[in-house]
Amino acid sequence: MNTALFKVIRRETRRIADSWVLVFTTMIAPVVAFLIIIWLFSDGVVRDLPVAVVDMDHTSFSSKVTRMVDATPVCNVMWRLSSIEEAKQMMDRGKIEAIVVLPTDLERKVLNSGSPAIAVYINNSNVVKGGALKSGLYTTLSTISAGVKVQVAIKKGQTTAQAIEKARPVKVNVHLLFNPFGNYSYFLVLGLLPLLAVVFIFLGSVYALGMELKEGTAGELILLANNNVTVALAGKMLPYTFLFFMDMMVMNIILIKTLGTPVHGSLFLILISEILLIISYQSLAILFLKLTANLRLSLSLGSAYTMMALTFSGLTFPSIAMPLIAKIFSLIFPYTFWLQIFMSQTLRGEPISEVVIPFLAFIPFILGGILAFSGMKRKLTYHKYWFRQ
Repeated sequence: MNTALFKVIRRETRRIADSWVLVFTTMIAPVVAFLIIIWLFSDGVVRDLPVAVVDMDHTSFSSKVTRMVDATPVCNVMWRLSSIEEAKQMMDRGKIEAIVVLPTDLERKVLNSGSPAIAVYINNSNVVKGGALKSGLYTTLSTISAGVKVQVAIKKGQTTAQAIEKARPVKVNVHLLFNPFGNYSYFLVLGLLPLLAVVFIFLGSVYALGMELKEGTAGELILLANNNVTVALAGKMLPYTFLFFMDMMVMNIILIKTLGTPVHGSLFLILISEILLIISYQSLAILFLKLTANLRLSLSLGSAYTMMALTFSGLTFPSIAMPLIAKIFSLIFPYTFWLQIFMSQTLRGEPISEVVIPFLAFIPFILGGILAFSGMKRKLTYHKYWFRQ
């Protein structure tokens, strides 16, 4: 049996070396995809989003407010306008992401201890940009408001300390955990790189095994394995397991060394979870081919299946806020459980007991592939399943 396994592994290694598609899928494309994502999110945080200020006051104070808004890292005041309608038209055309409206009586009300209203319009069609603008503008305008209150109080005879206390009657002590800088590298990049790896793992495994059926070489594979489907499939998949794990190691180096993602937990657990993630998606690839016996259909279904994992993993939208059916649906993706382990052992540094359940969740996926072995043997053995597109 061991001799047969080694023969199958050697055969598959040669097939990889002789196939540009397999070399590209397993070694080149994942790394190139990683580098493209890193380049796209190289800034780490949102900066210099286009903003318009509608200044109806035209005073020194309104100019000061405009300068402070422009100094906010997330904002870039590209237009100073005098008409709200013009600003809204620019937002409708996608030229600006926010509008700050300074009313005509801004400075007068400030000097008379009034409460002028500064209106802010934010394009929230993209919640990430909208949230960043809302946070940045709110902080800036609140700082301006507090500064005005302090100056007015000092003019009325209060000490600086008394004025500051009056301006901030309630102090909020905020502690941002796990990602205090709002860095995209800890958010989108951390989820996108492994998702890309998952896509290549699944589709590469489907392609490698499906080509045996499409090219009619399945009989040669099963014969070389002494008619043992376990040996045939294990020997077929092991070279890819190794290559995809190397891709994951490159991903780890990028995330941890290059981007500085902290590892507050166990790196060993992360590596074990990545091996289980690879085996889980390879098992699912076998299951898909067993059910369809069609390379093209399996690749099409697999593309949709793997990409949906990001939506339901809880990364872009918190799983705790999902409807029950969406929470249940998220359980059909190994990526969901791997992401829980990775986040737990990198950003949060949780104890091992917190990742036991996500580790156990890989078992059903792997068992699903193993249970498909007998059906897959039928596909590999009978000619009627060969030479299909």
